[in-house]
Amino acid sequence: MSERITMMGCQIDNLTMEDTLQRVEGFIQTGLPHQHVVVNVDKLVKADRDPELRRIINECALINVDGMPVVWASRLLGKPLKERVAGVDLFEALMERSAQKGWRVYLLGAREEVVSAVKQTYERKYPGLVVAGYRNGYWRPEEEAGVVQHIQEARADLLFVAISSPKKEQFLGQYQAQMKVPFAMGVGGTFDVAVGRVKRAPVWMQKSGLEWFYRFLQEPRRMFRRYFIEDMAFIKLLLKEASRR
Repeated sequence: MSERITMMGCQIDNLTMEDTLQRVEGFIQTGLPHQHVVVNVDKLVKADRDPELRRIINECALINVDGMPVVWASRLLGKPLKERVAGVDLFEALMERSAQKGWRVYLLGAREEVVSAVKQTYERKYPGLVVAGYRNGYWRPEEEAGVVQHIQEARADLLFVAISSPKKEQFLGQYQAQMKVPFAMGVGGTFDVAVGRVKRAPVWMQKSGLEWFYRFLQEPRRMFRRYFIEDMAFIKLLLKEASRR
């Protein structure tokens, strides 16, 4: 078992990327359902305001840190996390490993043209990859039971859910036991990055904690409120936790 630290009410596993991949492989070998989540500034702020989201996060079998500001905050608080395990990087590594190991993957989320492009892109990139099923992320409430049943019947080993937070955490928290997928992971906007619809920041910006700013420059109208209004509460949370220590 890894060391699990608590920051601002949320638990985080102190793992490297390789540690994480080994944990996922162990989950798949058991055949039992496990839920994964990444924690970043936005998720910590949302969880502070939403006890149900915080409960779902803390009950996940695997919780990675995805955001350099959270890694830096962990060091300031005397609980240093080993490294950032970005969701988009973990998705890429797991798609490659799935092709190598014969794991079946299910892709859920984004628009129809995006999710189908992800399927085609990765089948070309990793010959032997088995996509057990895929579906866009738009359905009516009365269709949800059918979506869950389709995923269950696909007998996937890994499920990637590309819908926004906190919807993806709530969906997995409610249905993961029923879908019986050994490893289910929310990947947010990763499908758009995977097919080139959204460009990822240069490596130097990723390492310096400026990836969020690069994302803002691409979609300023959509991302302004999140980054410059809502997520500013992170500073208050950090100061509050530091004062307790």
